[in-house]
Amino acid sequence: MTDRNVVHATFTLQRTYRAARPKVFAAFSDFKTKQKWFGSDAPEGAAANMDFRVGGREHSHGVAEQHGSTHAYRFDAIYLDIIDNERIIYAYDMDADGQHISASLTTIELTDAPDGTHLKLTEQGAYLDGFDEPKIRENGTVGLLAALAKIVED
Repeated sequence: MTDRNVVHATFTLQRTYRAARPKVFAAFSDFKTKQKWFGSDAPEGAAANMDFRVGGREHSHGVAEQHGSTHAYRFDAIYLDIIDNERIIYAYDMDADGQHISASLTTIELTDAPDGTHLKLTEQGAYLDGFDEPKIRENGTVGLLAALAKIVED
C-alpha cells in the first residue's frame, strides 16, 4: 500500500537569453521547436501534440534518467493565459512509468534585457506520494532552460 501524501513547493528560475523576445516565445509556442529543447520522444501513434491557445492542451512523452534508472514520463498541460511575447501560464500534471507524480502551475514571464530577453519561470507544484520531489523538478527545469538556450541562442 502506498503512503499517500502531498508536498507543496514553489521555485523561481531566471535566465537571460541572447535572443529577441519573439524568438524565445516561439520556442514555447511552436511544438516542433519546443520538442528540440523540452524533449518528446512519443512512440509512433502516441498522442504528442500541442494546441497553443488559451484552453488548448499539450501532450508529450519522454524518457529521462532519475535516481540511476530510466523512466518514461507523460506531460499533459492546459494553457490558462497567453500574451504573445510576454507571458504564458499553464497547469500540468506528470506521470512516471504510469504513476501520477505531480500537478503544477507554471508562469513564464518574458521581458526585454540589454542583451536580449529575460525569462522568469515560477512553478508551484504538488508532488504526490513521494514519487517526485521539489528539488528534482527544479533541477530538471534548470536542465530544460539550458537546453532552451542552445535553441534560441544558436
